[in-house]
Formats: sequence, structure tokens, C-alpha cells
Amino acid sequence: MSKQIQDAYIVAATRTPIGKSGRGVFRQMRSDDLLITAVQAALAQVPGLDPKAIEDAIIGCSFPEAQQGMNMARIAMKLAGLPDSVGGVTINRFCASGLTAIQMAADRIRVGEAEVMIAGGAESMSLVPMGGNNPSFNPRVFEGDENVGIAYGMGLTAEKVAQQWKVSREDQDAFALQSHQRAIAAQKAGEFADETCPVDVAQRTPDLATGTVHVTTHRVTQDEGARADTTLEALARLRPVFATPKDPTGKATGMGSVTAGNSSQTSDGAGALILASEKAVKQFGLTPLARFVSFASRGVPPEIMGIGPIEAIPAALRVAGLGLDAMDWIELNEAFAAQSLAVIRTCGLNPAKVNPNGGAIALGHPLGATGAIRAATTIHALRRHNLKYGMVTMCVGTGQGSAGIFERV
Repeated sequence: MSKQIQDAYIVAATRTPIGKSGRGVFRQMRSDDLLITAVQAALAQVPGLDPKAIEDAIIGCSFPEAQQGMNMARIAMKLAGLPDSVGGVTINRFCASGLTAIQMAADRIRVGEAEVMIAGGAESMSLVPMGGNNPSFNPRVFEGDENVGIAYGMGLTAEKVAQQWKVSREDQDAFALQSHQRAIAAQKAGEFADETCPVDVAQRTPDLATGTVHVTTHRVTQDEGARADTTLEALARLRPVFATPKDPTGKATGMGSVTAGNSSQTSDGAGALILASEKAVKQFGLTPLARFVSFASRGVPPEIMGIGPIEAIPAALRVAGLGLDAMDWIELNEAFAAQSLAVIRTCGLNPAKVNPNGGAIALGHPLGATGAIRAATTIHALRRHNLKYGMVTMCVGTGQGSAGIFERV
């Protein structure tokens, strides 16, 4: 089927808080456990839904191996208490994995193959590092210059974008500061309350004297990345950590401009959404939060992967039959300040509509979960502020960009 025959509605959307990888609240927590919490919270939002009506679960993960391997989606659905009839598949489009999962679930409904689907994403960058446990590129990547960008570190791609799009260090740091300030203001205003589900983290402490283990539980309710004490002066003191850019002749052009302060935080987190057809909405008495409108993914040169949304955004708008001015809320994943500013300036995005509650520089970027997390943010923000259209967009490692559009109903 090449044409949509029915709409797909989001009837539940939630996410866990986002923790700092390596040293944060979820550093010892498996991503599938975070996903289970998010799925159960999403199901709690639709008490009238018969779980047996759920066709499948599509879950995004950027590095589906080790603790995130073994088809995490299927296992998590079982451990979340769903019946055997609910399937599960884990998919990977790096940073757009969670958004792609939503698109795939929506399309199953839109062409009439399913009535109810679960979509989401999960990632533990504490337990499974960037690149995976044993990165191994195909040797052919290095045989010619045309493909070597696939192996570039993400920071190096941001340096290349900063150089080619002329994004200054000062502008990058100012953008990073704004991300933290907006996130702190949003937390204080309770902006994330509707979209965030609490996570109980168990800590086990052995008592050597008695041979027993004491278990204490800490409830996490808020993202931990945003910093109220961030200043331009503090950001300016951070050293570039990725590269010293060179001009086409190979001559060094000076120190780089991408730092830990104007880059996204590595993080742990999960998000889950439930999508349903109009038939299922009526059958189970569900309340649609939003309608899935369109999705587009486009490829760009891997060495400047950060500009991916420049290609994906117009494509998603064309499919939706909408203009950029129709977008009331835009979640642009802040992989780096350099690429975020390049996208905003090139596409002519209204800065006031982009990441009003802060972005990944402050809130974190748990890779495969980010698309689902930012979709939950967008959907609840549209309802909370009585807005009509929202967009989620991001760049993708190895040179891609993705964008998805939602409509409040």
C-alpha cells in the first residue's frame, strides 16, 4: 500500500528523567529497565486499553549490544507485563532511532496493518559506550577519501560544520548558556511534569558483619544535566577537545571551537509512546494527544553529519503540505551548538520556537532514546500551550538528518 488509509494518533507519551552517563543517577541501571518503567507509565495513561490489542513494539537503540542486546524491545515488553501476543523489534538509526521507531509504528497503523502500537527508545551510555563495546569499521571505509568521514568522531564533524558555516566559539557558548537557562526555567515552571515518569533506583549495600544486603530506594523525578551555575565566563574557559581544523591546503586555522560545554551531554534514559488508529481510539475510549503527520530522513556527507536537518526539515514539511511558519514548537536535538546554529540559520528557524525548554546541551542526549524523549516533550508542550504543530528533528551519525511532525488534536 502506497497511500495512507487512516490516521495514527498518539494516545500516551512519557519518558524517564535523563541521567548523566558514567556518574549520574542511572549509571548502574540497565536501559531495558528504564524502558520498562517508561512503557508501564505509558500504559497507565490509557487504562481502558486492552493490552492484547497491541500489535507490536518498535524500540530504537543506537548501540543494541551487551546490556542493550538480545532484542531489547521484545524482552522489555515481556518484563513490563505485556501478554505474549505483543511482539518487539529493536531498530537503529543512531540519534534518530527513537523518532524512526515512532514513524514505523505510525506507518503500520496508517496503512491498516495494525490498530495499536508501542514505540520508543532506550539507551544507557553508562553501560554501553559511544561506538559500542568493540568498535570495528569495515576496512573499506578507509580505502578512499569519499567514505572516511564515516569513521570521524562526532566532535570532529562539529568542528567541520563550525568552520564551513562560520559559527564562532562565542556564538556556540552563548547558545549553550541559553540551553541551560531555558532548561532550568522550564524545570522551575513544571514544564516537564506531564511528560516525565518517576524512576525508582535501588541501591544495595552489603553488611559484612551480618552477611545481609540492605536495599534502599531513591526516586528520580527530574533531569540532572541542567546547571544553574553555568556562565559565559565558565564556558569560555573550557578547552576545545576534538580537533584543530585545517584549511583545504592542510594548514592549521587555529584552535578548535567545540568543547564539552557546547556539546550535548552523554546520558541515560528512555521514552515510550502508544499509537492507535481512530477505530482503536473509539473502541477503548482513548483520548488522542496528537496526530502523527509526517516524517522524512535524508542523507548528507558523513563528515558534516550535523547539517542533516537542513535536508530533512524541508522534506518533512513537503510531505505534510505545510510551511515552516506553521510550526509552533521545534525540538532540534542539540548534538552540538555548532550544528544547531548552522541548522537554525540555514533553515531560517525562529530561535524563539526552537527548544523553548532547553535542549541536549543542558538536558542530555541518550542517543537512541532521544527521538522518543523529544517527541514526548513536543506532544505535551503542544497541549500545554494550546499550539497546533510541532516538529522533532536531529542530525544522525554517518551523515543523516531526520524530522517528524505532530499535530495537536
